[in-house]
Amino acid sequence: MKFYKLMFFSTLIMGTLISICSYSWLGMWMGLEINMISIMPLISQKNNMYSSESSIKYFLTQTLASMMILFSIILMSLKSSMFLNLEWSNLTIMNSALLTKMGAAPFHFWFPEIMEGLNWWNCLIMLTWQKIAPMILIMYNSKMELFFFIIIIMTMIISSIMGFNQISLRKIMTFSSINHIGWMLSALFMSKMIWLMYFIIYSIITINIIFIFNKFKMFFINQLIMNLNYSPMMKLFFMLNFFSLGGIPPFLGFIPKWLIINQLTLNYQYLLTFIMILFTLMTFYFYMRIMLSSLLMNHNNIQINTNKIENFYMILFNFLSLSSLLLFPLIMNFL
Repeated sequence: MKFYKLMFFSTLIMGTLISICSYSWLGMWMGLEINMISIMPLISQKNNMYSSESSIKYFLTQTLASMMILFSIILMSLKSSMFLNLEWSNLTIMNSALLTKMGAAPFHFWFPEIMEGLNWWNCLIMLTWQKIAPMILIMYNSKMELFFFIIIIMTMIISSIMGFNQISLRKIMTFSSINHIGWMLSALFMSKMIWLMYFIIYSIITINIIFIFNKFKMFFINQLIMNLNYSPMMKLFFMLNFFSLGGIPPFLGFIPKWLIINQLTLNYQYLLTFIMILFTLMTFYFYMRIMLSSLLMNHNNIQINTNKIENFYMILFNFLSLSSLLLFPLIMNFL
């Protein structure tokens, strides 16, 4: 890794931590700005013209969201009676800007287009780390239950419908991420510990999938057929990770979704629970498209490939993350 990338990656982490640990809204805004400035050199690459376009789009959208945050901070700081009755509008502006920063629907207009121009490691940062600061700041500011109820429903519906007929793996991962944002937003209002568990498990599964995509240099669905048939072990772990991402019961991704559904039903949120389960099943449909394209198309297995594709550490990490569901009952007994 080049020195400047290491430096900007460190300031990226520092900006998120400043934003989370800040005692004032202005300090939170400064942390978000440091985070935004730090990711720009990481996104842009000399040998990829699309990354420059993505960095400019990311800069413009994040700057717009930062201006909205600063505007709402100024309104909140004014003590005149003229603005005292507009607290709900200030919160709406603030939360809309934070939702724009994380890419939640209907503020997701920038997310798929930017992801399409990035390599897989930058996609990993966008899908995982860049969601931490806005999520936690919404946690500090979550007073508008009806607003977030509408946002969660729109996030689930838009992500499931827009994911259909996509052939780009980066866009499929993007709409999958938007769907998981809806689950994480609902977890924020129920339990902070469930949100943390959901985010950690989602990050582990995403790391596993992106490791495989990056190793085989796959960006479109038709590349799955040619690449994964050389490595049956990678094909198996690839499919199991997508089962886990969809929340199918024997796998790790089922645990946080089950906990969220349990908490929602205990709080009598039956309609929201039904909508979230229904549209998550629709997202599982395009996970199945990815898995079946690599499972059923097996025409080049007879070819002999001398390259050692399997990576021991990747297989070990996949095995541990997929089998860790067995450890959960043991861990829960000691909590």
